[in-house]
Formats: sequence, structure tokens, C-alpha cells
Amino acid sequence: MPIQILRDLRGLRVDVIHPPDSEGVSLVEHLRRIGCTVSTAWPVPEALAPMADVVLLAIDHDSREPLRRLFKGRDRITPTLIAIVGYENPSVLQLVLEAGAHAVIERPVRPFGLLTQLAVARSLWLQQQEALRRAQTLERKLAGIQRVQRAKSILMDGQGLSEDAAHQNIRKQAMGKRISMEEVADAIIGANKLLNFRGNAD
Repeated sequence: MPIQILRDLRGLRVDVIHPPDSEGVSLVEHLRRIGCTVSTAWPVPEALAPMADVVLLAIDHDSREPLRRLFKGRDRITPTLIAIVGYENPSVLQLVLEAGAHAVIERPVRPFGLLTQLAVARSLWLQQQEALRRAQTLERKLAGIQRVQRAKSILMDGQGLSEDAAHQNIRKQAMGKRISMEEVADAIIGANKLLNFRGNAD
């Protein structure tokens, strides 16, 4: 995995949100030497670049409000974020934490260490995305189990079936129609809602 991450750094789309001073120019040049495709932005934009894999973001107290607007408008899934800070104080640290930075680079920015920080940040981001993917899979699985359980309750109440018989009923329907048990459960729940609606209408 570490070797693969280093290889993948070449070709990454990196957005540098930093003043266009000598330090910013040097940072862009070094990223391009690494093999990244670099775009720049300043002042702080309203939103992160949608196609960016990595964002290097200058964080200071003077940019606090536009930075907070930027963080507030983020989607759940964001690029790898590396904060660039010139000094440490509670307000800057708070901004770094709000940004959800995966790594921090201190000013003055030096070429030495940039590759390491980029690789570490990217590795952390990949682990974060994998954890998020697993959590979403578990959420979907739990939601499916709950729908099947609801459908079983409907069959048990409506047809006087035992829980095991209701489960087998849903399973047989799923196998016969070559669909998932969750889809059968959704159909049962939908039909029950329709019958209840008609019953209430009458």
C-alpha cells in the first residue's frame, strides 16, 4: 500500500489555495516536479474545486470567515486536505480542526518533507474513505434487515404466520422472482400501506 500511494501521487489533481507570493509559487513548482497536476486559487473560493484530489489550503486568522464558509459548504466526501499554517494559536488551531485537515505543513514551506506530508495525508484519506464506505454498507444492511423484519410483522399479523413461516414466505418469493428479500419486503410494506390507505378512505 505505501509504495502504491507514492506511485499514485503522480498525476494527482492538486488545488493550491494560497496567496500568489514567492512561497506559493515555490510550492506549486515543487508539486509539479513531484508529478501532480496543479491549479491555484486566491482569495479563498466559495467552494472546493470539484475535481481536486488534494487541496493545500493556507489557513490564517485573517481568512477566518471565508474559510468557515468554505468548510460549511463541504459535502460529506471531500478531497484530501493539507493545511498550511504560519503560526500556532487557538484560533488557527480551531480552523485547522474545523477544516478536517489530514496533515499540516508549517510556513515557511520547504520542498523537503512535502512529499512525505502528501503521502501521509493521502494514506489517511484513503483509510477514512474505506471506513466511511464500510459504515455506509453496514447502514444499508441494517436498514434492509429492519425492512424485512417489518414485512415479517405484517405477514404475521395479517396471515397469522409464525416468525419463521413469515421469513420463509419472503425468502421463497425472493428466490422465485430472483430478487432480494429486501425488495420483497418493500413490496409487502408498500401493499400494506395501500390497503391501510384504502381502508381509511372507506
